[in-house]
Amino acid sequence: MEKLLSISRRLESFISFIGKLAGWLAVPMILIIMTDVFYRRFGGQGSVILQELEWHLHGALFLLCFGYAYLSDTHVRIELVRDKLRPRTRAWIELIGVVLFLVPYTILFMWYSVPWAIDSFTRGEVSSALTGLTNRWVIKSVLPLGMLLLLLSGIAIFCRTLVFLFGPAHMRTEAGTHVGAHHADLTEVDLHEIEEARQENPKEP
Repeated sequence: MEKLLSISRRLESFISFIGKLAGWLAVPMILIIMTDVFYRRFGGQGSVILQELEWHLHGALFLLCFGYAYLSDTHVRIELVRDKLRPRTRAWIELIGVVLFLVPYTILFMWYSVPWAIDSFTRGEVSSALTGLTNRWVIKSVLPLGMLLLLLSGIAIFCRTLVFLFGPAHMRTEAGTHVGAHHADLTEVDLHEIEEARQENPKEP
C-alpha cells in the first residue's frame, strides 16, 4: 500500500507542476485578448493571427490543466447526491468511475488524436485563413498530451482510492483526499470516521 501512495505522490507532483506551469498561459492569453479588443476598437479591424492565438492558448490552457483540476478536486460533481454518501461509498464510486469512464475515454481520445496531430505535422497544415497561423500541428498535439495528463491523474486517484478502501488505517487520511465533501472540504462525519479508523489501529504498519 505504501508503494501505491508513493506512485500517487510522484504522479501528483509531476501533474501539479505541469498544471501550474500551464496556468501561466492565462497571462499572454489575456494580453492578446486586450490587444485584439484595442485594435478592433481603434484600428477598425481585428487581427486573424491574434484571434487564432486566443483560442490556441485557451485550448492549451484547459487541456493541460484538466489533470491538475481532477487532482485538486475542482471539477464539477453532483454535490447534492454525493455529499450525502458515506466516504467508502464515495471511494467506490470514484474507483469505478476511473476504471469504467476516465481510463477508456482518455485512451480512446489519444488513439484518435495522435494520428490526427501526426497527419497535421506531415502535411504541414496551416490555418484556413490566408493571414492565419502556421504549424497547426502544435495545438493538435496538445490534445493527446492533455488526455495523457488526465489519464495519469486518474491512475494517481485510483491508487489513493485503493489505499483508502483496503489499506491500513493510518494511511487513510492521506489517501482519502477524494472521498470527502467536494473540494476536499471534509464534513464532521467524514472526519469522525477517519479519526475512529486511526484510533483503532494507531500503530498499524
